[in-house]
Amino acid sequence: MKWYVVHTYASHEFKIKEAIEKGIKGSPLEDKIGQILIPTQKTFHIRDGKKIEREKKLFNSYVILEAELTPELYSFVVGLPSVTHFLGTGKKPQPLSEAEVKRLLGIDDRDKATSQNVDYIPGDMVKITAGPFSDFEGVIEKLHDDRQKLTVKVTVFGRVTPVEVRTDQIELM
Repeated sequence: MKWYVVHTYASHEFKIKEAIEKGIKGSPLEDKIGQILIPTQKTFHIRDGKKIEREKKLFNSYVILEAELTPELYSFVVGLPSVTHFLGTGKKPQPLSEAEVKRLLGIDDRDKATSQNVDYIPGDMVKITAGPFSDFEGVIEKLHDDRQKLTVKVTVFGRVTPVEVRTDQIELM
């Protein structure tokens, strides 16, 4: 099975995932589909002084599908309401590369991080615990070469600002 990207109308990702799962249940196509992913990331917002957790879609209007893409399965998926097309060249769907799949699933980055005894990877949500940006929350943008400092994107006065902090000044959320 290979991984493909399906383009949908905006905000219809979960409806498409549900439609695919219901549509193939009990049919011969059921064996042709593996996982169906809608990559999300946890974010936090402060509303009325309360911290509210939300999930934000990383790729709006896209559903990632693990499938053995037969002509029947292709027709079924493209025929669903709110699906526009598979990503690829012309009418031929293009599968994701192995590196893209690993990055998408977070396997590659986590493997590298654990082999180097690093607890953080770019994209992790963290809270700054010390320094001038104490109690700010953000997303790790990059690790520096010495692995002791990293750049975290935080929101200051409504603007996303990169901040350099030491690894002992943050904690994972």
